[in-house]
Amino acid sequence: MAVHIGSRLRKGATSTAVAAAAVAALSASQAPGVTAATGGEPASDATPPATGGSATGNSPYYTDLPPLHTPAKPGTSPGVPATGSSEAGIPATVLAAYQQAEEYLKSERPDCKLPWQLLAGIGKVESGQARGGQVDANGTTLSPILGPVLNGVGFARITDTDHGAYDGDTVHDRAIGPLQFIPSTWETWGQDANGDGRKDPNNIYDAARAAGMYLCANKRDLALKDDLDRAILSYNHSQEYLRTVLTWFEFYQRGSHRVPDGTGTLPVDRSDDPATGTDPVITPSPGFPSFPVPSVIPSPTPSKPGPAPKPGPGPAKPTPTPTPTPTPHKPTPTPTPPKPVPADTVVRLEDVGTGPLTAMAGTRFAGRPAVKAIDKAGKPVAGVPVRFALVGTTDARFPQGATVVTVVTGTAGTAVAPALQAGERTGGFTVRATVTGRTVATRDVRATVTARQADTLARADEAELKAAPGTEFTAPVVVKAAYRGAAAGRVAVTATLVRSADDPSANDKGPFFTDEKGAPVRTLTGLTTAADGTLKLPALHAGDRTGTYLLRITATGGAVLTVELTVEPATAPGGTPETPGTSGTPGTSGSSEAPAGPAA
Repeated sequence: MAVHIGSRLRKGATSTAVAAAAVAALSASQAPGVTAATGGEPASDATPPATGGSATGNSPYYTDLPPLHTPAKPGTSPGVPATGSSEAGIPATVLAAYQQAEEYLKSERPDCKLPWQLLAGIGKVESGQARGGQVDANGTTLSPILGPVLNGVGFARITDTDHGAYDGDTVHDRAIGPLQFIPSTWETWGQDANGDGRKDPNNIYDAARAAGMYLCANKRDLALKDDLDRAILSYNHSQEYLRTVLTWFEFYQRGSHRVPDGTGTLPVDRSDDPATGTDPVITPSPGFPSFPVPSVIPSPTPSKPGPAPKPGPGPAKPTPTPTPTPTPHKPTPTPTPPKPVPADTVVRLEDVGTGPLTAMAGTRFAGRPAVKAIDKAGKPVAGVPVRFALVGTTDARFPQGATVVTVVTGTAGTAVAPALQAGERTGGFTVRATVTGRTVATRDVRATVTARQADTLARADEAELKAAPGTEFTAPVVVKAAYRGAAAGRVAVTATLVRSADDPSANDKGPFFTDEKGAPVRTLTGLTTAADGTLKLPALHAGDRTGTYLLRITATGGAVLTVELTVEPATAPGGTPETPGTSGTPGTSGSSEAPAGPAA
């Protein structure tokens, strides 16, 4: 986000000194719960970023610091009504996104130990928590958040890497979204955390998960101070940035609360351009540093007293000139979503008629788990984070492989989970919905994964299936399975040589397969189609009897294919059928005569 360097430097050297002192005082202690690594070097600006660059391209950021006191009621749960300082309030949807990212990383990278408060600290300095929570019900910012053009004038120089796809600039890159990724970094780390099928840097759910994945890179353990410092420096390679983020991280760990979307406290000196949603940049004058200056503003100093009044009866008192009160810039208001009711008013979750969910292995569930948050008066509650977790033995997953997702209820009080993707494990499991940060009875939705199916089986070629007694069919039997017109891979198939079209029982005469010991078998089970739906059956032996026989192939899902097999004597030169037992294949006619030799 844009740091208004020029305006801050004009406050004078005294302000800068006070700012530096305040930063030093606030950042002297480590964040609670962070274990110092032993034997490590202190983090410095020389520490290389994790990915050879930084997530933001070292673009500017907000340097406002939290109040010099602990938020009211330290340790307050984010689920309680808004209390304490306004700076401790985090917009409901933004907070839910941070907490969802933390839950996801617990299963995806449990060794990383990512706390959501770290994402909140970064989100605060990068975008003021998405401009105070200016997001819609799906978590997408109401207007794009773009940093300054990274053209090397006061900032880093990064030429265009995305052809303007994300930032609209085809010459240079700009940091994008509430967590200010540069396009090239987003291309690598972008996530789809809200299940809408898009990786959108302007969506707080997508951006928060991407930031968590980025911070956890290189096998970092964020409970170790050295790894924590390296992670933050990899996001923006500056010691001032590190101290600012750590200060907010510690502040949020000591206490925070949820506030309605659109009501979060905006950083000082904010001057968004309502037309473009970007942050205008004050280009520093030559000689000014291009790094941010912490913005701790000292109390106003009263002006010098005016001239003394003429002597009169009583002591003369100077008349002080009132100190003008600065009028903060107020951006053009942006329409905000309806203000949600605090989550502590929720007394129950109601099913909204999801019903049992069923999907075939490897496909997406058509239905989506959904619940409604209800208060004591029976009314729906908006802005409530609902946690959906997969319970039971299953390899089904939410988008990006998640087993747990958090969704904030909309204006109707309803939370709908992202679409589930079935794995290969068949059977039932449960999707359990709970309210994050509040003890409310859970709501369970039953889900079932069925075996893969085929509704069509067909020959893959038109080769004639004929053989002479005692030989193998020269052409293999190859079939192709389909389901609703698409190739049906990994479908279970059974092949049986049947007695007749009306009698599906296995024949005891005619063609046969062989088992691993070479013994004849006329039913094959455990067959599975390949990924492209094809299946090539093992070699088929003709047997010792001529005639027409039937091979019936069935697939899970009801698809059936009947193949005709013909066993007839081989034709000798001149068109005369060979006599069984003289075809050069011993043991097929029961004759003990030796094979006929060549004519004299």
